[in-house]
Amino acid sequence: MRSIPGVTASVAVGGLVFLCLPAWAQAQGALQIQPVSYVASLSPGVIFGSVQDDKGAPLAGATVSALGTTTAVATTDRDGRFELRTLSPGPYLVRAHLSGFIAPRGQIVEVRPSARVTSSIALHRPVVASTTEPLPVLAAGLGGVPESAPPPDAVADTGSAGNAGNDDHGEVAWRLRHARRSVLKDATMPDMGDEGSDGFGRPSPLEGAEPSSRLATNFFNTTPFSGQVNLLTTGSFDNPLQFFTSNSFSRSIAYFGLGAPVGEHADWTARTALTQGAIASWIVAGGYTTRAPARHRYDIGLSYSTQRYDGGNLSGLQGVTEGSRNAGALYAFDTYAITPQVTLTYGARYARYDYLDGRSLFSPRVALTVEPIERFRISGVLSHRAVAPGAEEFMPRTDNGIWLPPQRTFSSLVPGRPLEAERSTHMEVEVERDVTLATVTLRAFHQHVAGQLLTLFGIDLPGTPAAIGHYFLGTAGDANASGVSAGLRAAFASRVHGSVEYSVTNARLGSSEDRSTLMPLAPSAIRLDSDRIHDLAASIETEVPETSTRVVVFYRISNGFIRPGAGATIGVTDRPVLDSRFDVQVRQSLQFMDFSNAKWEMLLAVRNFFRETAPDQSIYDELLVVRPPKRIVGGLTLKF
Repeated sequence: MRSIPGVTASVAVGGLVFLCLPAWAQAQGALQIQPVSYVASLSPGVIFGSVQDDKGAPLAGATVSALGTTTAVATTDRDGRFELRTLSPGPYLVRAHLSGFIAPRGQIVEVRPSARVTSSIALHRPVVASTTEPLPVLAAGLGGVPESAPPPDAVADTGSAGNAGNDDHGEVAWRLRHARRSVLKDATMPDMGDEGSDGFGRPSPLEGAEPSSRLATNFFNTTPFSGQVNLLTTGSFDNPLQFFTSNSFSRSIAYFGLGAPVGEHADWTARTALTQGAIASWIVAGGYTTRAPARHRYDIGLSYSTQRYDGGNLSGLQGVTEGSRNAGALYAFDTYAITPQVTLTYGARYARYDYLDGRSLFSPRVALTVEPIERFRISGVLSHRAVAPGAEEFMPRTDNGIWLPPQRTFSSLVPGRPLEAERSTHMEVEVERDVTLATVTLRAFHQHVAGQLLTLFGIDLPGTPAAIGHYFLGTAGDANASGVSAGLRAAFASRVHGSVEYSVTNARLGSSEDRSTLMPLAPSAIRLDSDRIHDLAASIETEVPETSTRVVVFYRISNGFIRPGAGATIGVTDRPVLDSRFDVQVRQSLQFMDFSNAKWEMLLAVRNFFRETAPDQSIYDELLVVRPPKRIVGGLTLKF
């Protein structure tokens, strides 16, 4: 049985090498570099501590959960100690649960990059006001009375006139006086106090079986669920005047997420989001992950999304010919710790889009990380990625906690031409070095892209006036790119941490079959010569504890963004321009609305990034987006 993981890894690596052989054959001599990812992760932190009872004794088997940027769950050992590892920096709501104990209010713990934070939690037993014994739990309905409990009216009967010296105030007499009477007044009252009996001295047929209602109650009481509810409103605008129009915020979003641990070593999550309006859409997804440390860390999940358009945009109606579009995806990855210093990650993603001719897309990926010395890592990545046109409208969004269902419509740039997927092969080598509270990275990559996607907003085609939120998709040709990058992730101050990364890439776009259409619309998308692309990306995250305010900013500037063709001379190829993309999020905690373990936040976010970043995406994916409108999202978030 031990040879199975090795065989699986060998098959995965061999299959990926076979898929990527054509890319190597076409690769040019120049070294290719991976695009800058504007969402750069910081060095993880750790929360460790202990769980005790009200007398200071350690509690084993208690479940401790941390809800924040990521979710982590741990179980205390026999000494009551726990440790939550690989936590992304930020605030976390830490709670503890154990059957038979009262959980205290959750405490907010701030995790810093590459730091260990201590947290101590005390659980209390429920007690009667006059004694230290635990409260008895009684099931609803008929049942026995504890032997230690006197009859409810014993005191009253003892003091009643004429009965003080003659009446029997024992438990049996009390049961006889309060038993339901019938015409059989002389019948012997069965003993209802014996557990495991049906009341007539015979064993109960349900002996040893727990009522379903109690099972359900225990399940919800003992399982440490965590979740999030978002009630959001979103809209798009190109200029400040459109910001104040009535239809800028015509879409409302409801999001619900729920998660819980699976045993002691895994977690499951379920998420869903929906919206109503001219674009009625919804998305549902689920995932299962194994917690570290583990020899095999599995990450498995699925998602399904649908979009229906009932508006009046002719381009949108032509694109959604059957009234709706549907997309589903499955993914499975395994991070295999071969040794403490060598880790292999392999897996694949399978997606199916009903609006493509080739509906099935397969994206395998393998990565190997070696840590020859402490705090120094070398990793290599090889992947083959297939991206459907409009996939960003159906894939689960991870905008730092903001989940959005399909919100925009799209269609082919050339009417009647079917949409085709973009396929890229990516190879990368990266070196990381941890220095105190910072991490320095150096990276080199090469990629070949077949059918590079081109996205155009605000285009006026004959008979189809431009509409905010609708975009056209075309093909810019095949692409080859090579480059190098250097980055730094660190805590720059006690309340500020972030990252910065700079890259230089030599890239070239081939000829496109849509060249005649692109010339008047976006001439800078037609490249006759190779490009040298300079890219700078930064992320900053800060928190003000005095006001419970958290601000996150992502910013990217590059000289490779294409421009629209307005004012361009026909027949003259325009050059790319220096442009930027940004994402600003402000989260304000509403502590006056908090109750129990629930926390309320107000969210406001503005961004003009179009695509979600991925470590192995094409460098041209974001650069070949013409004038994306700004999107604004606001509303309330409830975390519990």
